[in-house]
Amino acid sequence: MEKKQGFFSALKDEVVRGLSPARSRAKSPARMGSPITGLMRRRKHHVANPEPMISRSGSLRPVMEGPDPDGGELGESKRVGSGLGQWMKGQLCRAPSVVASAGAYKRSDLRLLLGVMGAPLAPVHVSTTDPLPHLSIKNTPIETSSAQYILQQYTAASGGQKLQNSIRNAYAMGKVKMVASEFETATRVLKNRNAARAAESGGFVLWQMNPDMWYVELAAGGSKVHAGCNGKIVWRHTPWLGAHTAKGPVRPLRRALQGLDPRTTANMFADSRCIGEKKVNGEDCFILKLCADPQTLKARSEGPAEIIRHVLFGYFSQKTGLLIHMEDSHLTRIQSNGGDAVYWETTINSFLDDYRPVEGIMIAHSGRSIVTLFRFGEMAMSHTKTRMEEAWTIEEVAFNVPGLSVDCFIPPADLRSGSISEACELPHEERGKGSIAAIAHRAKVAALEKPHDNGMDNMIWKM
Repeated sequence: MEKKQGFFSALKDEVVRGLSPARSRAKSPARMGSPITGLMRRRKHHVANPEPMISRSGSLRPVMEGPDPDGGELGESKRVGSGLGQWMKGQLCRAPSVVASAGAYKRSDLRLLLGVMGAPLAPVHVSTTDPLPHLSIKNTPIETSSAQYILQQYTAASGGQKLQNSIRNAYAMGKVKMVASEFETATRVLKNRNAARAAESGGFVLWQMNPDMWYVELAAGGSKVHAGCNGKIVWRHTPWLGAHTAKGPVRPLRRALQGLDPRTTANMFADSRCIGEKKVNGEDCFILKLCADPQTLKARSEGPAEIIRHVLFGYFSQKTGLLIHMEDSHLTRIQSNGGDAVYWETTINSFLDDYRPVEGIMIAHSGRSIVTLFRFGEMAMSHTKTRMEEAWTIEEVAFNVPGLSVDCFIPPADLRSGSISEACELPHEERGKGSIAAIAHRAKVAALEKPHDNGMDNMIWKM
């Protein structure tokens, strides 16, 4: 018990120094007295398996954004998404006997993992202040009214609307493990046989506050990604792109939908349709489908990178009413000058487990995600598929944290005015040299300025 208490004591100090929303901002006198310092000294409401998040020495390992001990810098790449392209090339030419290059491949894997799974956003804008639609049957399609009924059951199963409306802010801390497990081309499939040892371990903290403010910081493998929203803009910071705003409207963090924020989850599916039923790991579920509207897709597109569609599926248990599986897929079309279009489809399947009440709110305390990047369309037999996996556990959850204020969600002082499209994490080599000058230029400036699961079967579709 003493070790556990010592760990959390060290963790509080570390959160104040590095894992709080006060990080990465100008150290002006007005911001030095962040409310995070005071609020993290309070005792948290809920602790589950309080083991060291990163190390067993009683304190967190320092997180690096600069030079890597293997001899390079995560921020050294000047080309947009070049890490993903180098990783793919490396998978094709990697030999087991090549030990000297292991550090470089590891950095490419880490950039790919953090870039894709670090802080993805939900498909559309929703606000926690928007009420859920009233259940209506008259002059309403059966798919829509069924979805409204399912969401009412979900809200009741998650703790009830009255209790959820009483939550002003929330905090969650957890551990993650990430690994790039498989790479496939038209002629060969390369699997990571040492996935357990190759996995990058780390942790994350998530802060949320009404209305529509959030901040997340995820550290793994000696590097980190942090992102946030002050209710007006969404921004993200990575070691290779620096701090930049996200294209499109303000949207929730997808990680919050993974069993941590039932109210935002219900609002996200408010305009969805019930399209059928399906068994997920042997449990009967209703399927709700939500599609991003054309205006949102257009706002998220930039230059030659066009977001064609983004669809979110929610699988709600017929037994418990809770969300146990979530799948979203978005398709990006990249048109090069004088060449064929290349398509990238990103699919994230998340499975939510171990629901337990925290102050009356049902929270999923563990889960896993499977991410697939599928590239096709350039020419016949030229597709590639990359599979990544993440497993997470929730260690601590608290609601209505005293002292949390809007000052904790101020964007970084070095935030650039220009936004960057989601396609910035896709390989630069596949876009055509000269067709993405604007996006590439932003990435260069950033680098210079800031040194379907087997357990799912028996689908029943309703016509």
